[in-house]
Amino acid sequence: MSQPAKAMRQRLRRSAPLSLLVISLLCLFGCSDSELPPWFSEELESEFSLQRSADIASFEDYIRLEDTLFEELDKRVYQHTPTGIEHSLQRYSRGSISDPARRQPNWNRSFELEHAQPCAAVLLLHGMTDSPYSLRALGETLHQRGFHVLGLRLPGHGTAPSGMLHVTWQDMSAAVKLAMTHLNSVAGDQPLHIIGYSTGAALALDYVLQLEQGHAGKKPHSLVLISPAIGISATAALAKWKRRLSLLPGLGNMAWLQIEPEFDPYKYNSFTTNAAEQVHELTTSVARRIARRSDKSRMLPPVLVLKSTVDATVSTDALVDRLLLHLAPSRHELVLFDINRFAANSNILIADPGPLTRRLMSDDKLPFALTLVGNTNADSRAVSVHHKAPYTADISHSESLGVEWPDGVFSLSHVALPFPAKDPLYGRYAPADRNQLFLGQQPVQGERGLFRISGDFLLRLRHNPFYDYLEQRVVAWVE
Repeated sequence: MSQPAKAMRQRLRRSAPLSLLVISLLCLFGCSDSELPPWFSEELESEFSLQRSADIASFEDYIRLEDTLFEELDKRVYQHTPTGIEHSLQRYSRGSISDPARRQPNWNRSFELEHAQPCAAVLLLHGMTDSPYSLRALGETLHQRGFHVLGLRLPGHGTAPSGMLHVTWQDMSAAVKLAMTHLNSVAGDQPLHIIGYSTGAALALDYVLQLEQGHAGKKPHSLVLISPAIGISATAALAKWKRRLSLLPGLGNMAWLQIEPEFDPYKYNSFTTNAAEQVHELTTSVARRIARRSDKSRMLPPVLVLKSTVDATVSTDALVDRLLLHLAPSRHELVLFDINRFAANSNILIADPGPLTRRLMSDDKLPFALTLVGNTNADSRAVSVHHKAPYTADISHSESLGVEWPDGVFSLSHVALPFPAKDPLYGRYAPADRNQLFLGQQPVQGERGLFRISGDFLLRLRHNPFYDYLEQRVVAWVE
């Protein structure tokens, strides 16, 4: 590249934030804040944060504060939301089919499944805008196998989308420390493990990296990372500029990347610019600290990563380049769920992950084990697993799972992995009670604009047809 071209490129990079600011102001000149319902505007004062952690000395204190928080949610949001048939799909309308109170226990809350003499303890960390419900199924299975299980509600979550306006990843990190301290006291000499989903996976890594930096705490015996938020879209870096614009008079709605109807009882459909900014800052911080680890012999706990090859939220390349290649060899494993190659016509695919999976499977320099879950062959819906050890290009083990890709399912998704097909909310099978909310797989076709729920929402797979295999691998890893 010529010197003038290089200079021009550098000037463009330096001016990008200012250009974005100017363009946004021009585009939005004359816009004003629209009236938002209370679940978008009410800032709950009883939420945990890093600043108030000095007064919350134990996990018991955290739960007491959470009790107060949900009482405040009821007074400031639920009691100001209309009820009736026209609000039957509104999460914050008491008695609606989306009201979390219709399902007990309320899985938006932190939960603890106890054993008097546990064989081990495990902390479950959900993703951004999710709730502890995300890892409920895994938690219940591990509890049945003798584990003391703690499903942590991260700050800002499980209440109202307004909780995501100001929460920071440092607030979440502080809550993780409280939960791990509590589990350490419960487990005694027994092993500790962390299972993190999406942003929860990044928080699990953050906790371990803080221990390496000298922070107090007990090192977990293993990590399980499901759809881990390691490398996300570069456009997330621009979220902070939009959030700053939202502070200007009349531009308050710019605090939101998307404002959607809230009908999911356990996940926010709407997304704040602050949430995007926090995920970007957390993943950047984790990746930077991993890259700076000069001595790979300082071993992170064994890491099992489970991910869909197609994922609209996080990147497989970044997962390999920013995490797995930086870890001590021969201790970690990546499990990839491929697309349905019997059903997927390459002519209609935007991007086929096939070249990536083939490159990884043939790479004899990878220091981690790799398992590919996919079609037994291109002419069959039957599914097999193919496993290769570190530092080899040879498949050491293949076996049939004894299952097939379901009709109409082309791939998994970022949100699908931790949910079994029998999940009553996100699964494959609609409940017999037609008055019960079901957000899982539904064969719906018709005219656009007909349904209250968007086509994008209905298209995205929300359960894992191969959940039994995922569960088996997780249980074997932590046991």
